[in-house]
Order: sequence, then structure tokens, then C-alpha cells
Amino acid sequence: MRFAQQNCATEWSNTSGKSYSDPFNQIEVDVLFTDPDGEERCVPAFWAGEQTWTVRYASPTVGRHRYRSICSDEHNPDLHGREGMLEVQPYEGNNPLLRHGPLRAAESRRYLEHCDGTPFFWLGDTWWMGLCRRLRFPGDFQLLVADRVAKGFTVIQIVAGLYPDMPAFDERGASEAGYPWGQGYAHINPAYFDMADMRIHSLVRAGLVPCLVGCWGYYLTWMGVERMKRHWRNLIARYGAYPVVWCLAGEGAMPFYLSDNPERDVQNQRRGWTELAAFVRQIDPYHHPVTIHPVDSARRQVEDASVLDFDMLQTGHDDRKSIARTVSEVTGSYASAPTMPVINGEVCYEGIGEACRQEVQRFMFWVCLLSGACGHTYGANGIWQVNTKESPFGPSPHGMSWGDTPWEEAYQLPGSGQLGIARRLLERYAWWRFEPHPEWAAPRWSEQNYVAPYAAGIPGEVRILFLPTYTSRVTVTGIERDVHYHAFLFNPINGREHDLGAVAPDEEGNWQLGGRLPIFQDWVLVLEKV
Repeated sequence: MRFAQQNCATEWSNTSGKSYSDPFNQIEVDVLFTDPDGEERCVPAFWAGEQTWTVRYASPTVGRHRYRSICSDEHNPDLHGREGMLEVQPYEGNNPLLRHGPLRAAESRRYLEHCDGTPFFWLGDTWWMGLCRRLRFPGDFQLLVADRVAKGFTVIQIVAGLYPDMPAFDERGASEAGYPWGQGYAHINPAYFDMADMRIHSLVRAGLVPCLVGCWGYYLTWMGVERMKRHWRNLIARYGAYPVVWCLAGEGAMPFYLSDNPERDVQNQRRGWTELAAFVRQIDPYHHPVTIHPVDSARRQVEDASVLDFDMLQTGHDDRKSIARTVSEVTGSYASAPTMPVINGEVCYEGIGEACRQEVQRFMFWVCLLSGACGHTYGANGIWQVNTKESPFGPSPHGMSWGDTPWEEAYQLPGSGQLGIARRLLERYAWWRFEPHPEWAAPRWSEQNYVAPYAAGIPGEVRILFLPTYTSRVTVTGIERDVHYHAFLFNPINGREHDLGAVAPDEEGNWQLGGRLPIFQDWVLVLEKV
């Protein structure tokens, strides 16, 4: 009898007495689990090196689970037909991921929630190359983890070793154990994933959801669909027992920077990632949410958007010039079919191009959340590519470097902390029930003026307005006659509040923010039901 805690990964290995010349490609091993309710899950095992296969399993269901191994070589008694029992006991810790369970799209298809129904606020950070050796483990990695937890982040977007902005097998992408695949993509390197395990496990242990990006999109052209399925099967076997989110690829439909036929590659990648999305959904026994990081919208990286669980966006790095595109993409996705949660997964890394500073970080967060997004991902230039003081990342294949700010400086940029402050304000309320209500503000944003107030909330309960420019001539409109509101100004830089007292609308239900704003900057105006 084996024992495990609810929602916690447990693992064991079996070693084959029968030798295989190419074990990774010659056989596959699954383990069929049956929980106390009779529900079956077929969990893929991963090749751990030499003649050993390992299975990882987790379940939210307390009680006795039965299991039986299934090997493609049915004549191997060490790997096929092995049976046993697993007793899953209640989780008694305080890690929110393990207490509430892995994520899924809510029934409304407007936000993500834990499997026990608890809403999940996505505040992501971007560590694309966080598994490489330039971010040393444990020291550097754990320092960054602790900082992000303290600031209120909940998700880390991280690539499984097949990175952007470099050719294949570039030394900048190596970990302490080398590369995730061998030359020619004949087989994986188990030692690489052993090193990655420690980093992924440390994220989960700290309460951070790994948004695991399988590769950068153009690797599909280099590896082909079938080899990419092998890559994804290994990722699901390794990390499916953790509370992860699957991101099929980064910039899924973008061809390699120096492609000799980019139009062909775009079409092949869109077709291939559609097939891969269906494959991941088929073999993942935990049904983790699936998305794909885009060049614009995840919906447009695949041929059939229904293979995705939520829409991830990328809306530009051009400082305030990216505002119009950001608002257009968020509002467009929110209104599109099929309905799905919307998250801006990349916009205006702080400090990129010696711009996109903290005021732009605040702007992008608030306009996305008040326009229908259910979360937001931050990024700092210097962290995503893991610049170090001794060795900046250097140029991309197109010849330009994105900047040389060391990650040790980038993680202290003020925007990251200010987004955590914003999250804490929203979590005072049932933020998952918020809907955009631009008509609540006069003036309000429009395609002629994106630097005007944005509004969202819950009618009769709470209204939140983001005031991106210094103005006291803002009117909150359409206030319900039978609801009494109290108002305050919230400073998005430091979280301090300025009480405005009771809201007294006129006969038409309008109330004007009177007097001068305390400081010349952006503000958040909150009306909450008394």
C-alpha cells in the first residue's frame, strides 16, 4: 500500500529487467488509476533514463485508489500488469494550490477557478528562460520566487527548454544538465528534466502555478508534429500531477526569425498546433487548462479555437502606443465566440526600449481587468531572458539585443509591486463577477481617446473606475436609486486611500467626483455599496 496527500504529487519507478536499445522511442508505459468513485485516469509514465520509467500521480479524491501498469510491450512483466493500492489522505497544509486543487475554466467561461470552485486570480510573471543555468538554482531562483510571492504573483510563465530568441542548441539555453533534447531530436535528455523538476517543484511549493510553455512555436517546424507529441507526452508525464497550466507554445504561429518561407511556416504551425492541442487534451488525465501564447490572440494561432480553454493575448511593447491595440484585443476577445477567459500574457515589459515604466504597467493592468480580462501577466526586461551582470543575453537571431538590464536589477523595478497592490484591491470584491461597464463613466474611453476613464464592476454592489489622467471632472453615471454607495480614491502606486464619503447622486443618477485629485497622477475610484 502506498500513501499520498490530496492534490499532492506522489511518484514511484519501475526498472525493466529486459533491455531496450532505444527505450524512449521503443516503448510507452501508462498507469491506469481507479479512484474510490470508480473514475479511471490513464496516467502516462516518463522515461527516467536507462531502463527505468516513473509515474507521478495526484488526485483531489480522498480514499483508496487502485492502479495497474500498461506497457506497449505486454511481454515485459516489470512494466506491464503491475498492480497496487494508493491511499489518498486529506491535505492538511496551507498551500492554496494543494488546498483548493488544480485549475479549470469556470462554468461561465469568464475566469479560472480551482477544482473545488474557488476563483483563481491570475497575476503572472514572465520567466521564459527560467530553467536555464544562467538563473542559478537554488539561490537565484529561490530569491526570485520569494520576491514574487511577497508581491502577490500567482503564476510563472516558463518555457520547457526550447527557447525563443536563439537558434537550436544555443549555449545560452543550456541548463546544468545540458539541453532537453539530443542533437537531431532523437530522444530527450532525462537529466535536463531532473534539473527542471527541482525548479518546477519549488514554484508549486511556494504556491505559484507554473504556466508551462512547451517550446517556442517555430520548433514545430524543426521537430515535426510526431516528435512534438513525444515532447508533450514527456511534459504531461513529468508535470501533469502538479497544478499546472499548459501553454502549447510561445508565439505559436510565428516562423523562425530567419525562415526562408515564413508564409508556409505560419500555415503549417497553425495546423500543427491545432493537432497538438487535441493531442494534449486527449492524453492529459488531469484536464489542465490549455492555451497558446500568441503573436496577437491565441484564437488566431490555431485553426479551431475550441481546442483552447482560455485566450492568451500579446499586445505590443511600444509603451503608450500599445494602448489602442491592447484595448482592442481584450475587448474583441471578450466579445468573441466561443466564450473563454481572457488574459493578456505579454505586453510592454517594464524597461524594454528604455520605456514602458511603472505607470504603463499600471495602465495595462487596469484597462485589461476593467475591459473583461480575468487576470494579467507582467514582464520585466532582463528577467525573461535572464540577463546577468557578467553576461547579458546578447543579440537575437535577427541581430538586435532586447536590452542588457541584469535580472538582479529588473526584479526590483517598481511596476511588479504595484500590480500586486492592484490585485489586493480587486480581491476585496467578487472580482470574478465583474463585467465591463464603460457607460458608467463620463467621459469614458473610446477609439478616439483611449486615455480616458475605464469602468467595471457589479451593478448594485461595487463600481471601479480607472482614471488614467489627472482630472476631477469625472461623472459616475446611472447610479441605482435604491443603492447607497460610499466612495474612496485608491492610489495605485502605494495602496493608500482617500475617503470621499457618501455618494449623493442627482435625480438622474449621476455623481461627479468633486474637488482636486490629491496628486497629479493616475487614480482608481471605488464606489462600494454601504
